[in-house]
Amino acid sequence: MAALYGYSVDDYKERVYLLHIFQLAFSSQQQRREVYLQMVDWEAQKQLLPEDIHQFDWRTFQQEYRDYIDLAKLAQMIPIIGAPVGAVVNYKLLQKLGHTAMNAYRLRWKENNALKNSLPPHL
Repeated sequence: MAALYGYSVDDYKERVYLLHIFQLAFSSQQQRREVYLQMVDWEAQKQLLPEDIHQFDWRTFQQEYRDYIDLAKLAQMIPIIGAPVGAVVNYKLLQKLGHTAMNAYRLRWKENNALKNSLPPHL
């Protein structure tokens, strides 16, 4: 999805944006609000991230959305009905993630275009 909107995931800060998308899709309502506020004006927000990928607190970052997914995936372990339930759960999770990702990158595209249009013509 990132590549479709012209972003390279070679930079870990872009991968953090992708993880924010996961959080936005699969977290509690309160957490989604906080994540959304972190994603707004991402070009400025990513400057606040550490330069070294190893200084980033990955464990805390992924805790909330992992718990959301774990509950949905737990049903796949039930004998006999696990496979059909898993297919439906996976489909719905991917659908939700896809819509969230499209809207997140649209938000970013809109912000970048607004920024470009606000610059003086000679820049």
